[in-house]
Amino acid sequence: MRSVWPLSSGELTGEDLEEIYACPATLDRPWVQVNFVASADGAVEVDTTSAGLSHAADRRIFLLGRDLADVVLVGAGTARAEDYRGVVAGPKRLARRRRLGFTGVPPIAVVTRSADLDPASRLFTETVVPPIVVTTETAETGPLEAAGATVLRAGTADVDLPRALDLLAGLGLRRIACEGGPRLFAQLIEADRVDQLCLTVAPLLVAGTADRIATGPAAVPRRLELASILVEDGFTFLRYRRAAG
Repeated sequence: MRSVWPLSSGELTGEDLEEIYACPATLDRPWVQVNFVASADGAVEVDTTSAGLSHAADRRIFLLGRDLADVVLVGAGTARAEDYRGVVAGPKRLARRRRLGFTGVPPIAVVTRSADLDPASRLFTETVVPPIVVTTETAETGPLEAAGATVLRAGTADVDLPRALDLLAGLGLRRIACEGGPRLFAQLIEADRVDQLCLTVAPLLVAGTADRIATGPAAVPRRLELASILVEDGFTFLRYRRAAG
């Protein structure tokens, strides 16, 4: 993988990527990075999952996003479609996180208005850190709590995302890596809570009826600044940050 903007010579090392994608060193509020892969024509999935768009380098950036985060945030629909499990606590990951100042692996926090999650799914049964369920005041969560989940309640008819992010920060989870899906991303845009977007563009045309990376009921433009462009094997890795001012 190499950088074409800012221009640099030679292949990027793992340490280079850690520096490029790092969150701010000090935070006084939740900081949200969103990670997506899309085709050249804007599709976010092939046959209902993102796997058909991915690449080894994309996977590398995806995993780095997790290793630089306190918590991984995902919508319930994506968690079900992608058959989420907990973050794997391999020795290389744990060593890198210790070197970067983290302890253990980040939990998965699932945003769900109804708490309609299966406590027998891999999200609960294949994890070293119990998941966090971010839901509403009225959702029935007994079975999920019995399966080990921590429940955070924010909002009544729907999840109040700004409140949810503040609750995560209250647990010391300020560096938040959001992995989708498109509706959760749209809600974060509407709430103006996106600090960094890491977008992989795959050299592939898909067509069909796949979603965009953000899908919501209203257009809410938010200005971004391009921070870096990396490339490998025809894949382009774009990083944008919240525009200043």
